Amino acid sequence: MLKGPTGCGKTRFVEHMASRLGLPLITVPCHEDITAADLVGRYLLQGGDTVWVDGPVTRAVRSGAICYLDEVVEARADSTVVIHPLADHRRELNLERLGERLVAPDSFMLVVSYNPGYQSVLKDLKQSTRQRMIGIEFDYPAGAIEASIVMTESGIDEPRARDLVKLAHAIRRLDKGTLPEVCSTRTLVSTARMMSEGLSARAAARVAMLQPLCDDAEILHGLCEVVHTYLSE
Repeated sequence: MLKGPTGCGKTRFVEHMASRLGLPLITVPCHEDITAADLVGRYLLQGGDTVWVDGPVTRAVRSGAICYLDEVVEARADSTVVIHPLADHRRELNLERLGERLVAPDSFMLVVSYNPGYQSVLKDLKQSTRQRMIGIEFDYPAGAIEASIVMTESGIDEPRARDLVKLAHAIRRLDKGTLPEVCSTRTLVSTARMMSEGLSARAAARVAMLQPLCDDAEILHGLCEVVHTYLSE
């Protein structure tokens, strides 16, 4: 269970680990309309015949892949209950409609992620789901590491990457009551890529960092002043 703010690298971490371990990765972007059948599988009509089609979780179990449920808290609790037998000592998946029980191979892994900042009374993980997992907490990288990420992902030079990181740190220190969401590492990379394409640093920061954060004209004006403090062009 990976916990951390939006855009801090949870998904990239899972992709990196899948690559390092040499395992296939099956990612499921969770949403409120996803059903248990979407995860496990269902019968579908194909050419006049009714055939069973595995869902992503079933495919991951059969192939010994990493199954990654991204933003799992967005899914309905009655849908995610189907992963419980996979997440405890049983490591099995019951396909009731097929009368089949799949035992997960040793290489199979179940990974879920979510942003604790989006939790509410209506959207939260069931305790019965939480207590089947171990938790790893993520945050935005330290300054030097984040600057290195921005340089690698965008190709801009170190001084400009460091200026962007300093700007992000200044925005992240603002009162959460004024600005509930902050600049993520993802938005820094997007800003840097626009700069590498020739857009000025201030213009890139305005469209890729500030505009996605809020729509309040007064707050945006104040954020622009912060941008001008850290970016010179």
